[in-house]
This record gives sequence, structure tokens and C-alpha cells, in this order.
Amino acid sequence: MIAAVLEDLDRLVVKDIPIPEIDDDSALLRVEATSVCGSDIRIFHHGNPRVTPPTILGHEASGTVVKVGKNVHRVKEGDRVALGADFPCGQCKWCRNGLLNNCTTNYAVGYQIPGAFAEYMKLPKLLLEGPVTPIADHLSFEEAALAEPLACAINGFELVNLSLGKSVVIVGLGPIGCMMIDLARIMGATKVIGAQRSKVRMEIARQYGADVYIDTSSEDLVARVMEETNGEGADVVITASASVEVHEQSIDMVAHRGYVNLFGGLPKGTRPMSVLSNTIHYKECFVTGSHGSTPRQHEMAVHLLEKGLVRVAPLMTHHFKLAEINQAFAAMESRRGMKMIVHHR
Repeated sequence: MIAAVLEDLDRLVVKDIPIPEIDDDSALLRVEATSVCGSDIRIFHHGNPRVTPPTILGHEASGTVVKVGKNVHRVKEGDRVALGADFPCGQCKWCRNGLLNNCTTNYAVGYQIPGAFAEYMKLPKLLLEGPVTPIADHLSFEEAALAEPLACAINGFELVNLSLGKSVVIVGLGPIGCMMIDLARIMGATKVIGAQRSKVRMEIARQYGADVYIDTSSEDLVARVMEETNGEGADVVITASASVEVHEQSIDMVAHRGYVNLFGGLPKGTRPMSVLSNTIHYKECFVTGSHGSTPRQHEMAVHLLEKGLVRVAPLMTHHFKLAEINQAFAAMESRRGMKMIVHHR
């Protein structure tokens, strides 16, 4: 089969390798579509303690099950499925309580096990016990691949107790930020404010119909948010942006008793976040982060996509063949669009 093999930092080689062999407890997936994630780019350049080259990256994926071991009952041949990233070690207290994105071992597709930038991938037993979700026939493989980042957005909103009547600020209108606009609506938000620096991404994000759009390249983010919330601040602030400055500003523009989710991870070498703890103290606000998702949230993401409640078609701006994986990575880094979809057929 053809696979994109990460041989070393900054070295991703498309080559022929053997199709994975399965055992009685695993299955074989014919990968149909994989989306490039920002974490793939970070691993490509900087590595990760959980990733040992040579290996295969890619975790936002979907495909068709083509072979199953005799002990496998979760899926069968011919099933169309989407994959989540995080799967359980099966032993720690987090996995036993369904919170496998907090797993002590932190198993993930494209990290400890070979990922989806290949024509076929093995679904081992532990992955089959996690986020492998059947998809309806009318949902395209490309759309289904984006269930994984949508599940992460669901996790982020659940942690800030989003509910009816709340105001929400989403800073960073990349793919997940745009999904969050739709998601905030269906979770009950009555005012959604989106903020973005890139004009290209802002134009795409306008299709999602937030109540207010703030161009952070020319407007004062905190001042505008306070103006739009009658000086109260927003009930929920989500930083879907890899900016420590935005993380700091989020505390200034959240309302009393509001919630901040430092959703976007920061690049290696970023300076520490600097916040006046008294601001948190007197606002009685809640500051959290979120990482990955659970199988329950992945199933929910698939159902939302199947119902058309969260739209992802506008986000799929670039398409590549698997042999063009290096071009896909370069396009992702250029921020010329939103999601880079890699097709395997």
C-alpha cells in the first residue's frame, strides 16, 4: 500500500509499505479521507514524546472496514466509520470512568499507533473499544473525517457549561472556531461573537452567521467585546487561537461568574501566560482548558454532522491526493484556507 511515512523531523516520505496484518482482536480499515490537523504539523516539525519515527501520522479520518478478526464484534466488513483520536489504555481510573482523553498513557491515533495517512490502517483492540463510530450512508467520508475536531469542540463547550441564553466569544475562526459558531447556537447561545485576524478565514467564517465579527488586526478585541456585552463581559470565552496574548485577554473580557476555556494549545517556546490573579479572584470566573474528546462526544459529533446541524462543507477548502501529502502540509501552514482534505482514492 501507499503510505506517508514520517521518517524524521521535517521528512515525510510517500512510499510503498506492506498492508498491516490483523489478528483475531483487530480490524483493517481502508482509509477514504483524512484531514490535516495542526498537531500533525507540530509533530512534523518538532516531534512529540509519544511519536517515534518512522511512523504514520493522521487522526482525523474515516473509511470502510474491509477485514475483521474472529473476536471482533464492534464492527463488521463493509461498515463505514469515522475515527476519533483518543483511545483507552483500559487500566487507569480515567479510562475506567469514560474520560479516556485524560488517560495516564494518553494513547492516540497517529501517535503511539500508526495513523491514517495511508491506504489502510490497523484498528487494534483498544482503539475498537474507543472512538470508532458508524456513519450514515448519506454522510460523505470527507465530512465524517471532521467528526474528530468537532468532538473536541463539544468537549470544550461541555466544560464551560454552555446553556440557554448565554453570550459566547470565540477567538480564532479557523475550522474549529467556525464549527463552534454552529455548535454554540444548537447549545443555546443567544449571542455569538467571533474574532479573527486573517481576512481570508474571516470571509469563510462569515458564512456561519455569528451575531458580531471582530477583526483583531484593526480592532481592540477586549474593548469591542465589552461594548457588545453592555460592559458586562461574555458569559463564555473560548480561545481557539494559539496566542498567549489572546489567552491573557480572555480573562479581561469574561463576565463575573463566566467561563474561559483556553482551548488552543500554544507552540513550544511560547512565553508563560501572565494574568493578574486578582482579576479571577474578584470576577469569581472559572478558567479551564480542554484536550481531545471521549467516544461519547465523537458519537455526538457524527450525529450532528448527519443531521446537518454543524456545517463542515465550507471548511473543506483544499483537496489533495495521498501522494501530495507534502503539498497538503505546506498549504495548511500557509493558512490560505481552512481544512486540507487528503483523499485516498
